[in-house]
Amino acid sequence: MDMHGNSPKSLRQDLLRRRKEFAAGGNHAHTTENLIAKLNQFLSSTGNSLQTIALYWPIQDEVDLRPALLAWANSESGRQLTLPFARPDKHLDFFQWEDGDLLTPSQHGIPEPNPSNPQRPALIPDCILIPCVGWSCSSHDSKTHYWRLGYGGGYFDRTLAQLRKNKPNLICIGIGFDWQKLDDAQWSAQTHDEPLDVLITESGVFR
Repeated sequence: MDMHGNSPKSLRQDLLRRRKEFAAGGNHAHTTENLIAKLNQFLSSTGNSLQTIALYWPIQDEVDLRPALLAWANSESGRQLTLPFARPDKHLDFFQWEDGDLLTPSQHGIPEPNPSNPQRPALIPDCILIPCVGWSCSSHDSKTHYWRLGYGGGYFDRTLAQLRKNKPNLICIGIGFDWQKLDDAQWSAQTHDEPLDVLITESGVFR
């Protein structure tokens, strides 16, 4: 499939269509299991230094990380999970989430926590897991940088730029599949795009 010359919008549409086809295919379950295994590998090596992880509620055939993250949270006292809440100014807040909580669909149809629930306070996560529509990498000063193509709303980029000012050790992890990798002719990161600290695919944990 030739996606060269496509606009970001048409590229996203193409990638989302391919993801839907991939989810219906025979390799999806096995590939997803491998990706979850790589996530668990990361959690085993780095998870002990984390107290709060922000995950996402899966939509449009995104990888469901909830079982793995719930297992991580339940394995040690004090660990917490959060879900994002989209503010009108297109920034995200993160509120504590526990399995079984009542969620409300956002204007984009994404289930969100209730920001007015006193039992579920806003938290600043140590680590944020973000689904990729596509991803790319670039090299600078012999270091590889990983970049996420999202849905185009800019919510995560705005939020990460703000959070990193106050929490420079924040870990931002992109979740994607190998086939979602884009070359420079297809897409390259813009100045407002925030880099990923880690990329996890079915092939490994890349930093």
